[in-house]
Amino acid sequence: MKKLLLVTATITFCLLFTGCFEDLDDNPASVRDLNDFVYRGLNTYYLYKDNVPDLANDRFSTGGYEEFITGFNSPENMFSSLLYMPETVDKFSWITNNYIALEQFFQGNSATNGMDFGLVEYPNNPNSIFGFVGYVMPGTHAESQGVQRGHIFYAVNGMPLNQSNYSDLLRQNNYTINLATYDDNGTPEPDDDIITPNGQSISLSKSNYTENPIFKTEIFEINGTKVGYLMYNGFTQNFDSQLNAVFGNFRSNNVQNVVLDLRYNPGGSVNTAILLSSMIAGRTGEVFSTEQWNSDIQATLSSESVTNRFTNNDNGTPLNILNLDKVYVLATKRSASASELVINSLDPYIDVVHIGTSTAGKFQASVTLYDSPNFRRSGANPSHLYAMQPLVLKSLNSVGNTDYSNGLTPDILVSENYSNMGVLGNENELLLSVALQHISDNTRLSNQSFEPLNILGGKETFNPPNTGMYK
Repeated sequence: MKKLLLVTATITFCLLFTGCFEDLDDNPASVRDLNDFVYRGLNTYYLYKDNVPDLANDRFSTGGYEEFITGFNSPENMFSSLLYMPETVDKFSWITNNYIALEQFFQGNSATNGMDFGLVEYPNNPNSIFGFVGYVMPGTHAESQGVQRGHIFYAVNGMPLNQSNYSDLLRQNNYTINLATYDDNGTPEPDDDIITPNGQSISLSKSNYTENPIFKTEIFEINGTKVGYLMYNGFTQNFDSQLNAVFGNFRSNNVQNVVLDLRYNPGGSVNTAILLSSMIAGRTGEVFSTEQWNSDIQATLSSESVTNRFTNNDNGTPLNILNLDKVYVLATKRSASASELVINSLDPYIDVVHIGTSTAGKFQASVTLYDSPNFRRSGANPSHLYAMQPLVLKSLNSVGNTDYSNGLTPDILVSENYSNMGVLGNENELLLSVALQHISDNTRLSNQSFEPLNILGGKETFNPPNTGMYK
């Protein structure tokens, strides 16, 4: 059985929209048929199939299948009932009723107001939440409305954020953020920090937008050597050639150190992770990562087919490779999946200096399953737009490291200062300054002894594909 690959080719919109929607109107799928699709897909590909008794191959050997799949009133309920420990182990599988929007997302296109934000529990009050603006996407409503990195908001539409309401409030297409001032009281520890409303507010609206994940690049000179800085906010295949061009610029400027800023990068394409890692370290042909699928699929795959290797080209286009023996990575709780894959897979080969906090802890990857005989996009059932994105494999680096559920631990622990977040790409910005100081004299400018405030997530929380690693 061949690996199921995510279809990311450009959609022929005329045929897709006209054909699908006419059929949907004429002959919509029944709940029974949708539930059957969900069961068949998970029974075939789900990574944790062996841990779910209802997905066992002999579960319905004596009958009862029809009664089982008709016992759920929606495919969403059917799907969630078959996930393995969704609170702790499988936190990332999901289902959608609109795979058109999903395919557009994988091409970098989604609805956003342009404000990247993180969500953090209050000091000494974990039920209350505040948001911080990480960056603002150019040409968006947030930019035109004056949203800036470092803005703190404590409420949306006048309602203070808490564990119960933040999801509903921030999921809206239109909302107003109510701003606050963050005061650290002049101490590095967060226990005495205070968030005070300042009476200002900004109204925001979402629209369709294609985000370029290459947010900022700079070249610094430290002690006579060139240091390349790249803030990279998503592993989006449509921008692979631009990523290669960034490294071409680094190479032509004789960059000898790289600071890779993944602090807000929730992941994306495994192939892009391989390309980025190859540009940094070279190592062409060596093992980048291996894949572990469920036992049924694993038994059908050769060792080479579950092995990803470093490469020197992107579909024939030569990569701009730096062949570094050390890389500095800025990563936080919002760094997930493909970001963690880069750190974990480079680690056996070069010195990866992880600066920031522990990462999200997502080592699994998913694929898109469509309702077709082989679960691929071609031949998808025209009577509905449902698709699934279940976890189907977990990644191991070349020495077998995986299952880092609590995230990857930093070499230098330092969290962002919400009272003064600085300018991204500026040498005085806290996380970048720590990296540059280490490059300069190998000293640790910061290795804080206190635990940082708990980050719940960010804008990626409100769009499931954001927090993902996909093939």
